[in-house]
Amino acid sequence: MRWSYKIAKISGIDVRIHITFLMLLAVLASFYGAQAGAAGATQALIFVVLVFSCVLLHEFGHAFAAKAYGIKTADITLLPIGGVARMERLPEKPAQELVVAIAGPLVNVVIAIGILAVLTVTNRLDFGFFYDARRFTVIWALLYTNVMMVVFNLIPAFPLDGGRVLRALLATRLNYVHATQIAAAIGQALALAMGLWAFYRGPYLLILIAVFIYMGAETESSFVQMRYATSGLPVSTAMVTRFDTLNHRSTLDQAVDSLLGTSQHEFPVLDDNGGFAGLLTKHDLLVALRKRGPETLVTDVMTTGLPTILPQMSFDKAFELIQGANAPALPVLDFSGRLIGLFTTENVGEFIMVQSALGKKSRRFRSKPKRV
Repeated sequence: MRWSYKIAKISGIDVRIHITFLMLLAVLASFYGAQAGAAGATQALIFVVLVFSCVLLHEFGHAFAAKAYGIKTADITLLPIGGVARMERLPEKPAQELVVAIAGPLVNVVIAIGILAVLTVTNRLDFGFFYDARRFTVIWALLYTNVMMVVFNLIPAFPLDGGRVLRALLATRLNYVHATQIAAAIGQALALAMGLWAFYRGPYLLILIAVFIYMGAETESSFVQMRYATSGLPVSTAMVTRFDTLNHRSTLDQAVDSLLGTSQHEFPVLDDNGGFAGLLTKHDLLVALRKRGPETLVTDVMTTGLPTILPQMSFDKAFELIQGANAPALPVLDFSGRLIGLFTTENVGEFIMVQSALGKKSRRFRSKPKRV
């Protein structure tokens, strides 16, 4: 995820913090510092860090449950609205998805039970806290937060954990695509209701969460339909076969000519032998132009170490690779190592739209970027 920074690696999973999370900490420190001085700011920051530690453990609950089924998690990113675990693929069996979905909230249940045990042992178990905000303590607020995380995440609003549980239950009776569509529709309806409620009654943060739920449901529903439509098809069916390349001695100024002369957003960079050396994206090109200048070599800013794809590879496997690489495109090589195509998320989207228009799978279709 862009604008996120790696802070640790736990059990082979990168833990990242999004820049907006750091901005949240700065805003809270400033607000509580003005209200209650340095002590108030410190207490607020400690509480936020503890809450997001619980969020991180929640996401690791999902990750470890998925690992039990052979599904790897590339990274976990902390955002102001929670955490996101990026898995290489989603569980496809209903029972597996049910376990993975429920694992996160169960972690919060365990944390809440642990806090109750500590309060009991220390003779501080007084539920009057919930009725008197003046008796605020960090540990009681942390207990309340974990309980609310369980309740909120189990709302059947896809793609929240409760929505995934709902899809898993529906998938025991319906096909996976239909179950996803129903769960997504319910999630979007609940998101709209949440947004309207927050607009008139508050808190306004719920509007942001409602937008996240609505868009997340739409994105994942489209992704599942895409995987269904491409099931059994090889990469060669929809790879880009007409594209411009760059020599590894090219400058960014020369890359701009290719960018403006085509509708491509990703450019393969070739070495002296014509082999694939790296990928220059439109985003990296524009950023480097601003920071380094037009005489910079493309090799200084291109992305290297990308996995390669064979034309006979299945769409499912290619999707896993492109998600794991967090890249907009991957090179397609033949058995001799020669670059013969590009597998891009944009081209796959166009492929799906053509199939939808035809009403059937066109196994010989290959789209190409339009010239400007």
